[in-house]
Amino acid sequence: MKILQAKRKSKNDWIFTSKKEPLQKPLVLVFGNRHAFEKNKIHDEVVSLFPDGHIVYGSTSGEILEDSVYDGSIVLTAIQFEKSNFIINRENVLSFDNDIRALGNALMKGLSLDDLKHVLVISEGSSVNGSTLIDAIEEIVDKEVSISGGLCGDDARFEKTLASYNEEPKIGEVIVIGFYGDTLEITAANYGGWTGFGPERVVTKSEGNILYEIDGQPALDLYKTYLGDKANDLPQAALLYPLKVWSKIDEEPIVRTILNIDEEQNSMILAGDVPQESRVQLMMATVDDIVEGASEAAKYAMRDRKNNPELAILVSCVGRKLVMDQRTEEEIEEVSHTIGADAKITGFYSYGEIAPFAGQSKCQLHNQTMTLTLFSE
Repeated sequence: MKILQAKRKSKNDWIFTSKKEPLQKPLVLVFGNRHAFEKNKIHDEVVSLFPDGHIVYGSTSGEILEDSVYDGSIVLTAIQFEKSNFIINRENVLSFDNDIRALGNALMKGLSLDDLKHVLVISEGSSVNGSTLIDAIEEIVDKEVSISGGLCGDDARFEKTLASYNEEPKIGEVIVIGFYGDTLEITAANYGGWTGFGPERVVTKSEGNILYEIDGQPALDLYKTYLGDKANDLPQAALLYPLKVWSKIDEEPIVRTILNIDEEQNSMILAGDVPQESRVQLMMATVDDIVEGASEAAKYAMRDRKNNPELAILVSCVGRKLVMDQRTEEEIEEVSHTIGADAKITGFYSYGEIAPFAGQSKCQLHNQTMTLTLFSE
């Protein structure tokens, strides 16, 4: 596996972290600030660097490269697999009238299922119900196929996110990358580090990822009561106080972030499903809790690996970044220390993380977690 990484300094001026060398038909992952994508014809620049590259873009709430975190930038990682191969497919939510299940099924029909080992998802993050997207993908693939990835970000603005495959980044895009090869070892894991506080309550009315009532009361009113003065800063303030959700079918609780609010309906739109009759509790975290959570995620991802990772794709939640503020890089440094200095690191801060729980095959949409996908050939 050959890997080149670079950060964009200005137009057509990329700073590579190692000596630039030709790569043949590489997978090129480009993560960047949404405004930086919009202000620049970024695709033309990347094509000039990798004319035969398969280029996947995703907007972020912060860019990860090596052991650093950037804001307002664009970073790229180009990978040439020596013994393995990959197939990429993309669809747009607007083409499916927001039918996420149909979109997920169509995405997977564009991949070969024979010898499929792993699916990496880079998804639009403003409107896609990540839980439904994962369910749709799992309907198609074998249980042995692992899934990971994330929902694109837009800092803490929640205005729109951008993604694409081999064209300028645009709204509504969802991309899947299928990986194939007997020599390819891929592991994925996640962990949070957040702690519940306050009473546990019951969801009495919900529909998919829209939460209407908790304990028979309007969900948004109850949430605002807990936030106090911080309620004026919704939905951004909700990133600091996500919900822990226990449903009847889940073996472990899932953390859910509020993506938006509906004042008319007194409801909250979350990144994934919140089943009716599930239990919910507010959560909070300290910087040290989050850094320790990143360390645990890395340990889970490294557990039972046969080979040291050559590439690590990190997807961490924007809510973690807001809590850590000036100390954000500490969780990346902790991951680097755990997985080994030889692994190249890339990734982004997201509106949702996609990974299985440790020791489980079923994938879930998570919020407020650090998710790692480790590759080696």
